[in-house]
Amino acid sequence: MKRNTGVQHIRHILLSLFLVSMLAVLAGCGGTANQAQQTQAPASTAPAATEAPKDASTPAPADTGEVREIKHAMGTTAIKGEPKRVVILTNEGTEALLALSVKPVGAVQSWEGEPWHDHIKAEMDGVEALGYEDQPNLEAIVSLNPDLIIGNKVRHEKIYDQLSKVAPTVFSEELSGRWKTNFALYAETLNKKAEGEKVMKEFDDRVAAAKEKLGPKAAMKVSVAKFSKKGVQIYQKDTFSGVLFEQLGVARPASQDVNNFAELLSEEGMSAMDGDILFYWVSEAKGSTEITDMAKKWMDSPIFKSLNVTKNNQVFRVNETIWNTAGGIKAANLLLDDFMQRIDGK
Repeated sequence: MKRNTGVQHIRHILLSLFLVSMLAVLAGCGGTANQAQQTQAPASTAPAATEAPKDASTPAPADTGEVREIKHAMGTTAIKGEPKRVVILTNEGTEALLALSVKPVGAVQSWEGEPWHDHIKAEMDGVEALGYEDQPNLEAIVSLNPDLIIGNKVRHEKIYDQLSKVAPTVFSEELSGRWKTNFALYAETLNKKAEGEKVMKEFDDRVAAAKEKLGPKAAMKVSVAKFSKKGVQIYQKDTFSGVLFEQLGVARPASQDVNNFAELLSEEGMSAMDGDILFYWVSEAKGSTEITDMAKKWMDSPIFKSLNVTKNNQVFRVNETIWNTAGGIKAANLLLDDFMQRIDGK
């Protein structure tokens, strides 16, 4: 009995030692697991490398937009960079912007069209109409928040100061036949001088090719007339068509070969319309025939019937928009096309 009791005592001691050692191992494993959790927890809340705090002493990147001083009809205006929200207040200026791939946020309504000339309306979708060229809507201009306004001294001199308070404002000097000079100013103002020179070279190259094609036909005396409420006018050299004819080297009747815009005629003086070929347009309100009737009366008169252009059946009615009122680079190209097509068969 004593032997068995001793053996059992020894087994009890060994079991106790085993249990103690196992508890020690488990305690060690639990500590390791807790340490792992404590190490990973901060990692889950630490900011990523890209979100590191910014150094307040480091300045923000500088705005590299160049400030350019533009000399124009009303003085000098500082223009920064390349304007993005442009308001244009002349018909010829609208064509200039489109030719330079600049879509204005607002533009004055075309003289004909609702609200744009047919030859530009596809490019003017979404552009706000700002009233007519001779009376633009100032409130509408302000609402567009422009960063550049382009106008003309002849049309808008009285509102220049008001416009200048809205945005940097640049005015061309004249209208009439000065579209090429104005185009160069607009291109410079828009920071697109190189693009402008390219567009103008393409036009000048077309004119040069047309001039060569004309050959001896350039000696034909080209007469231009307008029928309107003012009466009947012959159009001279300082006009939209006159500038193109001068570049083409086309001859003009003596009455029109002068540096002037236009001259009113009386019925007795209508011989001043004569030439080798006569182009005319009728300027009247849509739906009216008053001016058309006046033109017919003139052309039915004995004096008009005695003109060389009448006898030779060389009298042609043309589109006023293209030949006169649009006044820009796009219309100039269309005028060149129209003139050459009509002369081709002569």
